[in-house]
Amino acid sequence: MKKYSFILLIMLFGIMISCKESDRYSPGANDSTPPGTPQLVSWEPLYGGARIWYTLPADEDLLSIDAEYTNTKGEPVLFTSSFYLDSIDVLGFGDTQAHKVNLYGVDRAGNRSKPLIVEVTPLEPAVTRVLSTLTVKPGFSSFLIDWTNELQKVVNVYVHYKFNDKGTARDILSVFSSNAETDRKFITGLVLGPTDPIEIEVQVEDQYGNITAPQSFGSITLLEDIELPKNIIRMPEPNDSTITIANGTIVNTGVPAFFGNNLEGRNTKLIDGIIDRGDNLNFFHTAGRGRTGFSKDGNVPFNIIMDLGAYYQLSRVITVQRHTGGLENVSRGQYYRSENCGEFRLWVYNEITMDWDSISTQRTPIPSFTNELQWVRAGEAGDMAYFYPDDPQYTVRTRWFRYECLHCFDDNYSSTGANCMSELTLYGKKAD
Repeated sequence: MKKYSFILLIMLFGIMISCKESDRYSPGANDSTPPGTPQLVSWEPLYGGARIWYTLPADEDLLSIDAEYTNTKGEPVLFTSSFYLDSIDVLGFGDTQAHKVNLYGVDRAGNRSKPLIVEVTPLEPAVTRVLSTLTVKPGFSSFLIDWTNELQKVVNVYVHYKFNDKGTARDILSVFSSNAETDRKFITGLVLGPTDPIEIEVQVEDQYGNITAPQSFGSITLLEDIELPKNIIRMPEPNDSTITIANGTIVNTGVPAFFGNNLEGRNTKLIDGIIDRGDNLNFFHTAGRGRTGFSKDGNVPFNIIMDLGAYYQLSRVITVQRHTGGLENVSRGQYYRSENCGEFRLWVYNEITMDWDSISTQRTPIPSFTNELQWVRAGEAGDMAYFYPDDPQYTVRTRWFRYECLHCFDDNYSSTGANCMSELTLYGKKAD
């Protein structure tokens, strides 16, 4: 009996404590007495902000500590910290000037204490840090913008560019939002030549409304290339490790051609100019034996090898994935998923060294979309990759191209399940 009485006392004590703690959050309609003012202990600068330490006032009904300042637009910016904490982070400053922050104690009735005024000087904000790293480079019928955002804050990058399009002045603004540590964006679809300059200005904005002044990147001209004709491209037989160079010499490269004639798939579908839309079965398929066509040799890495039919200097390649999205063609299907090639390496055969030149190893980025139709549109448009992604230029003169599929998209580009593709389109210029 004593045991049960003791347990009952503990339960009653717990209920009393709980009720007392919940009273802190109960509205005090008749309470008009503000709590005490927090006392400053210290502060330290943050990027675009400051962290302020304080001593809490002793009021039993203290609910939170508020920090407030007025931004450059004359608007109040408010941050709140629980009464359990002894510090608060104040963010959103767009410069490295001194700023006054008001700290208040707030009770459960909503009463504010007298302010504690703290003057802080923040470190450089994200907007100017990002802008200082930003570079603009000309590409092929496009230009690319790179930046570093080591703080990984959400920023909007405004790209304002002007050019003359066959006598018509164009004035365009593109906006990219990102919080990636490093990012690269392309402005594409610009059919302009070396005599058509583009003027470019960029601004960076953060989530607090701070925006940099426009920074000019001057005038650039784009690089030109053409789509290689597919009707003269040929592919060797599966498991063929030889190529024939201009003088008729047959060279054994030691690299077997891939095997994609499994199930409904055929190698030739890769260069027929028709993309797979889920209901037309226009793709190649390795069925897990892509390296040579023999299961014992495995699937990846497999090598798509092409005789271009003439000599070119290559610039970029567009890959279109297999879809399998159903007859309606409105669902994502396999786009940016299993079986499609997500990581690859680009090669060209160099007849001077009589060997394959490894140009670059790349991953096709997986987009972030909110609906199925966006996935379909992106997949059907294909994914462009420059042979030299960091410094767009042409390859050496070559007649032989090699696309080495390394992994599919699954498991952070580590899965070996890549076994299909719909279309490859190459760009470059005719070699002298």
